[in-house]
Amino acid sequence: MQEARRLFAMEVARPEDEIDMARAALLVAGEEYPQLSVELYLARLDQIAEEVKDRLADETAPPVVLAEILDTLYQRRGFHGNREAFYDPRNSFLNDVLDRYTGIPLTLGMVLLEVGWRLGLPLEGVTFPAHFLVRYRGSALRLLIDPYDSGKMYLQDEAQALLDRTYGGMVRVQDAHMAVASRRYMLTRLLNNLKSVYTNVGDHARALAAVDRLLILAPRVPSDVRLRGMLLAHLGRYDEAATQLEQYLVLAPRSADAGRIRSMVADLKSGRPPEGGDLPGSEGRMG
Repeated sequence: MQEARRLFAMEVARPEDEIDMARAALLVAGEEYPQLSVELYLARLDQIAEEVKDRLADETAPPVVLAEILDTLYQRRGFHGNREAFYDPRNSFLNDVLDRYTGIPLTLGMVLLEVGWRLGLPLEGVTFPAHFLVRYRGSALRLLIDPYDSGKMYLQDEAQALLDRTYGGMVRVQDAHMAVASRRYMLTRLLNNLKSVYTNVGDHARALAAVDRLLILAPRVPSDVRLRGMLLAHLGRYDEAATQLEQYLVLAPRSADAGRIRSMVADLKSGRPPEGGDLPGSEGRMG
């Protein structure tokens, strides 16, 4: 586990355009699967790209390449959204997605992006709320691709209709919803999904592992610093929990819960289980 985490930290410390997103995502999975071969699964992505290339022969027009990628992934390979068990943590492990051909919007989007990038396509992730999308940024046309719905394509001005499916018309599309998703953003979203799944089922050790890696990506996010302290307390690691929660108070001294956190810190330093240490639920929708 420690080796996978060390390698993850090294990967995400690179400049944004040098981060190997698939490798980093597989290193996340490597803590759950200690025997996982990262190179084997990277080769799996290479193989899919080569399969597409073989079918294209000498065709290089980007729209044709995109169509062949979607056909290969969703028709020939059978990738599909996991509607039966959306909150199964395996949907957030890239090796499982490649083995089982199913996942959530984000991880299916990662597969699409990685294959497209290998073939030189102008694809990018989109910071769409709740339901991750991929954008094809062609010279004359921009399309939104839903990796969870068999690669269905939409014009960019249809984004509101997509958002309405989740929020029933209560949320309007904003520029922030359509921004380019960086590799760090996608890895953060992946770990937030795992954090939510494990927190909601009370798996404190795995939730802590997800938060630890979120803090590698962004060490000063107060909500994650606070949650790490809460998880450490639930695991009986009181000294570490007190130190972590004190760090939270430094980062957010005027937070609404500052008084309660100070009381918790006093309890923890006295070796007592803290009162009012319930963990927060899922922070928003997965996807």
